[in-house]
Amino acid sequence: MNEYEVLIETINPCGGEAHANKEFKEIEAASPEAYVALTARFPIIDSGKNTSGDTVITTGDGKGDLVRYTFTE
Repeated sequence: MNEYEVLIETINPCGGEAHANKEFKEIEAASPEAYVALTARFPIIDSGKNTSGDTVITTGDGKGDLVRYTFTE
């Protein structure tokens, strides 16, 4: 198991990214993908790395609601 600090940003179509609800969690998981697969309410839309090397996974409902997870080891 690896330890991660996770920034979870919940973005709705009305407020957009500027008004996203942000939450920080410290978790233990086998991988970021495994954590999102077990806990996300929407399917994964995109996965990659940001310029800092953190794993960023975006989930969504296809209608504008998005949840973005940023994992830092």
